[in-house]
Amino acid sequence: MKIGVNVPNFGPGTNPDVLRRWAQTVEGLGFDLLMVSDHIAVTADVAEQYPAPFYEPFTTLAWLAGVTDRVRLGTTILVAPYRHPLLTARMAANLHQLSGGRLVLGVGWARQEFAALGIPFQHRGRLTDEHLAAIRDAWANDTDYRAGQIPIWVGGNSDAGLTRAVRLGAAWHPLRFTLPWLRAALHRMKAAADEQRRPVPALAPRIALRLTTTPVTGPARLAGEGTIEQIVDDLDQLRLLGAETVVLDPFNGDPHETHRPQTAWHALATVAAHCDQNDHHR
Repeated sequence: MKIGVNVPNFGPGTNPDVLRRWAQTVEGLGFDLLMVSDHIAVTADVAEQYPAPFYEPFTTLAWLAGVTDRVRLGTTILVAPYRHPLLTARMAANLHQLSGGRLVLGVGWARQEFAALGIPFQHRGRLTDEHLAAIRDAWANDTDYRAGQIPIWVGGNSDAGLTRAVRLGAAWHPLRFTLPWLRAALHRMKAAADEQRRPVPALAPRIALRLTTTPVTGPARLAGEGTIEQIVDDLDQLRLLGAETVVLDPFNGDPHETHRPQTAWHALATVAAHCDQNDHHR
């Protein structure tokens, strides 16, 4: 099972130097994948979770590709309808080629931002489907786009999201959940795949990373929250559930965290050390 990291490409403490140090830390610790978020209009609901300044993902990943060598690069999650599908297709294909085939494209959405960009939120599902189909059609022109094999991870914790993953994704990419919820959702995805007579997509979840000194208990505990023993057990459980890649999200919602990335780096180093000891990583 591969392990990735969701790097905050936003927040008052984030700047080009910090992003470079994030990338080199993630790669240096041996993680397999570095992912960033996507927002264009930082509306009130977006700013609550992803405070300004916000670094656009394709621009950021293209730069980080030049300061890393091995780690894969991805979006968690790109909001497909924000850009013309041919623009997304070309940027993704170019980034994939320029980085040596390291891109993973995760897709999803956010409500108020749609309104700010003049895109009808109620049509998000149809628009996402249409954009993904157009992107795949563009990539079929290998003479021009030279996209190679770019995996598309479809985000969304709703039944519509997991059904879309069955239809259009190489993997389903649910975000921040409890393990009991995931087990039930995987049964629903299997049913959706059987109904559509399609294979079940790979599982590539993004989980919290909140390292504590004492155990976190209760039914609301998110996967990835708690002691290192709890976190390692969560990774074990996800591996047993078939996860091919798990992305750790160390941002816990406080904008001031971006001024102190060393806290997240320490948590990641702890996970990396325990994964090496248990032969879970790579």
